[in-house]
Amino acid sequence: MSATPASLVRKVRWRLAMPAIAFMLLSSLDRVNVSFAALQMNHDLGFSPSQYGFGAGILFLGFLAGQYPSVLVLQRIGMRRWLSLCALSWALCAAGIAAVRTPLQFDVLRVLLGFAEGGLAPGIVLYLSQFATEQERATTFALPMLAIPISLVLGSPVSGWLMGSTPPFHVAAWRWMLIAESLPTLALGLAAWFYFPDRPAEASWLSSPERAWLEQHAALRAVDRVHNDWRVLREPMVWAAALLWFGLLSGAYGIMFWLPQMIRQLSGLSNFQIGLVNALPWAGAALGTYYNSQHSDRTGERFWHIGAPAALAGVAILSAWALSGGVPGLAALFMAGLALGAAQGAFWALPTALLGPATLAVAAVAINICGSSGGLVMPHLVGYVRERSGSFAGPTLLIALMLFLSAALVALIRLLSPSSDQARS
Repeated sequence: MSATPASLVRKVRWRLAMPAIAFMLLSSLDRVNVSFAALQMNHDLGFSPSQYGFGAGILFLGFLAGQYPSVLVLQRIGMRRWLSLCALSWALCAAGIAAVRTPLQFDVLRVLLGFAEGGLAPGIVLYLSQFATEQERATTFALPMLAIPISLVLGSPVSGWLMGSTPPFHVAAWRWMLIAESLPTLALGLAAWFYFPDRPAEASWLSSPERAWLEQHAALRAVDRVHNDWRVLREPMVWAAALLWFGLLSGAYGIMFWLPQMIRQLSGLSNFQIGLVNALPWAGAALGTYYNSQHSDRTGERFWHIGAPAALAGVAILSAWALSGGVPGLAALFMAGLALGAAQGAFWALPTALLGPATLAVAAVAINICGSSGGLVMPHLVGYVRERSGSFAGPTLLIALMLFLSAALVALIRLLSPSSDQARS
C-alpha cells in the first residue's frame, strides 16, 4: 500500500470528521441559543427563572429518549439518510420555538428538539469508529466534540448581534434570532443525504488498499449485521464512565444555559458585548479539547488527561466568580473553559478502548444517555437555586462540585478498568 496510516487518518479527518463538526456545531447552536433568547424572551413571555430553567433543561428528556431509537435507525438505514433526517427534524423544531407563546409550548418543542438531536453524538462516535484507527482514537472522536465550544465561540457574538439588530417583518428580535440560526441546518440536512458514505467500502475517495487497511485496523470493524450485547450494562465500569460523563456535561450545561444572564447581572453589558464575553470560555474549551486529546493519543495515557483538567475546571470556575469582572476574572473564565474542554476531549477514548463491536453501541449510548441527563438536571437546578438565593453564588458552587466529583470518579474507573485487549476480546 502506497499511503501511510498517517495520510489515511488525514483523509478521514478532512472528509468525515470535519464535516461532522458542522452538524454537531449546528446541533449545539440550535440547542443553546435559547440562553440568548432568554435575555428578552423571559420578559416578553413572563417566564420566571425556574420556568426558563425547566424549559431549557427538559430538552434533554427528549434527548435521552431519542438516543437508542436513533442509533438503531442509523444501523438500519446508514449514515447519510439518518443524518439528513435528524438535521431536518431538529431544524424545524428549533425554528418552531420562535412561535411559542406559553411555557407549555416552549417545553413541548424543546422536548421534540431534544428527541431529534438525541442520537447525534453517539451515532457519530459509532460511525467514525469505522474510519478511526486505534492510535488516533482520542483525536478523531474529539474533533466532532470541538463543535460545541466552536458553536458558542462563533454563535455567541452572532446571537448577540441578531438580538441587537432590527429584525424583518416586525417580529421580536429573539424570535428572529431562533429562525435565522435554524436555516443553515436545513441546508446541510439536505446536503448530508448525498455526501456521507455509510461505510469504508463506499468511500470513493479512498483507494482499494486504504479501504482494506481500514477493514483490518479500524476501531470498529464494519460488519453486515451487529449483534448488540446488552450484558455489558451489568459492568460497573460502564456506569462509572456514565457518571463521569454526567459530571462533565453537568458542569458544561450549568454554565452554557446561564452564563449570558450571569454576565448581564455582573456587568450590564450590551447584548453584543455579552456575546463576546460569553465566547471566552468556549474558545478555551476548543483549544483544550483539541490539544489535550492529541497529547493523550501521543502518550497513550487517558486517566490523568481527564481527571486533572476536571479538577482544574472546578477551581477556575470558582475563581472566575470570586474575581468577578476585569482581566483576572476573564482569564479565570477562559481557564475554566480550557480545562473543561480538555477533560471532555479525552473522555471518549477511555470507554471505547474497553469495548468491542458487540458492546460498543449499547455502552456508548448508555454512557451518553446518563451524561446527557446532566442537561436535564442542571439548568433547572441552577434556576431553582438562583431563584431561591437571588444570586449566582450558589449555582457556581454547585457547578464546581460536579467537576470535583468528576475528577474523583476517574480514579474509580481506573480501578475498575481491565486492559483494553481483554475488554475487546
